[in-house]
Amino acid sequence: MEKDASTNVLGKALTSCSTNPVTGYFRNGACDTCAQDEGNHTVCAVMTAEFLAYSKYVGNDLSTPRPEFHFAGLKPGDQWCLCAARFLQAHDEGCAPLVSLTATHERALDIVSLDILAQHALPVSDGPAE
Repeated sequence: MEKDASTNVLGKALTSCSTNPVTGYFRNGACDTCAQDEGNHTVCAVMTAEFLAYSKYVGNDLSTPRPEFHFAGLKPGDQWCLCAARFLQAHDEGCAPLVSLTATHERALDIVSLDILAQHALPVSDGPAE
C-alpha cells in the first residue's frame, strides 16, 4: 500500500491528528490515506458525546472498548480520523464534530467541501491531541 501525498485540505503538510489514542488508516497518528482506504478515513475530528452517540446510533460504535482490536474506545475530547462520508452525514444531521483542518487530508475534499469543513473548524493553529 502506497500512501497518498500527506497534504491537508489547506494545501500544506498534513499534521498529526492523534497519537493518544493512535488514529489513522495506517495507525500512524495521521489521517493519511491510500487507494485501499475505501472508507476515506481523512477527517481529523474532535469527538463529542453527541457525535459518539450519533455514530453508535447509525452503526459505528466508536465509544465501546474492543480489547480484541486493541481499541480502548473513544471519549469526548479524543481526536480521531473519521470517514469523510460519516462526517458529511453527521453535518447533514446537525451533529458534526469540530475538525482540525491542518490534520484533515486533502482527499476528504473528494466527499466534503472545504466550506463545510471550515464551518466546523478548530482554530488553524491547533495541534494534535496528546
